[in-house]
Amino acid sequence: MPLPEGLSEMTFAGLLGGRRFRYCYHDGFCLSTDADFVITGEVYPGENKPEGPFGDHLGYYSLQHPFPLLRIHKVFARKNAIWPFTVVGRPPQEDTSFGQLIHEITGDAIPKEIPGVKEVHAVDAAGVHPLLLAIGSERYTPYLPVQRPAELLTIANHILGTGQLSLAKFLFIAADPTGRLSTHAVEAYLRYVLERIDLRRDLHFHTETTIDTLDYSGHGLNSGSKLVLAACGEPTRTLCTEVPDTVRSLPGLAQAALVMPGVVAITTRPYTTGEEAEAEMKIMDDYLRERLHELEGAPFIVWCDDASFTAERLGNFLWVAFTRTNPASDIHGVASFIHNKHWGCEGPMVMDARIKPHHAPVLKTDPEVERRVDRLFESGSLKGVL
Repeated sequence: MPLPEGLSEMTFAGLLGGRRFRYCYHDGFCLSTDADFVITGEVYPGENKPEGPFGDHLGYYSLQHPFPLLRIHKVFARKNAIWPFTVVGRPPQEDTSFGQLIHEITGDAIPKEIPGVKEVHAVDAAGVHPLLLAIGSERYTPYLPVQRPAELLTIANHILGTGQLSLAKFLFIAADPTGRLSTHAVEAYLRYVLERIDLRRDLHFHTETTIDTLDYSGHGLNSGSKLVLAACGEPTRTLCTEVPDTVRSLPGLAQAALVMPGVVAITTRPYTTGEEAEAEMKIMDDYLRERLHELEGAPFIVWCDDASFTAERLGNFLWVAFTRTNPASDIHGVASFIHNKHWGCEGPMVMDARIKPHHAPVLKTDPEVERRVDRLFESGSLKGVL
């Protein structure tokens, strides 16, 4: 649970239950007396075993890595115990219901934990941790009209240093003085940001840092980068509602589709190497930088393996764009520059969300297994279990 620092899950369990957490000791182990099952045992430092591959909640098959193991002492079960099971895969799956419940229970606690935060939402369709949306305040100079993100950046740093929120890879944060914006209306929220963000100024990278263990978009296990995208003030652009002709005429373009206003998905050819990607981006940049005035309404271009699939519905875009992109290596920009070590771009930001050789393979269901499971339900074999 994303609880305030110092508040344990055991204490929170008592709060939810309306009484103290009940426990006892057996063979030197602490046992919850309300649990259906309790497994006791020891974990020894440095004793690891290979684990994986296995399906994960991002929608991929996590690769094999060494992890600690538990040497089991005893397994306890109460009478008529219930052993819960679930399935994982591309959202919505197991984490969807967990995440909704966690948001419902702890949503009001986050603003009290992080000053200036009004709302946060870890987006389930993007695998939860890869994409976090937030609404903050701009109170630093209340006597002046809001000109640029200021307090939002302070809040963003606080968010990225707080509990499980620190696992966020892409953090969008916006100020909304009207109080009408909601992070749970994902498309409306993204449109709000895209109408206001200044790509020359409002992209803030955190490189050579830690990311979620299950996220293979980085350059190693638990290793990658983060990107904060901040926006406030009045709209500065009108978002395109169709693919600009300039994009359709890109050299080597195989496919282009509008994901949502302001976001265009394109397909050229599959990813090979980082060096080749840089060369391909240079060709795109050379072509588009001469036509920047025609791209003002398309601040985001998503480079993917299948533009039609990515643009088919919002969930596809969120999953493809944010689970397959490492900000430091896969974010490009038309007419990009570095000034005082700050990276920005004059034209659209380009996300290279193609599948890379180091990515975990996509989790795909086995039709035969699905048929066998369906037969269990159709035949009534699970009657009395469900």
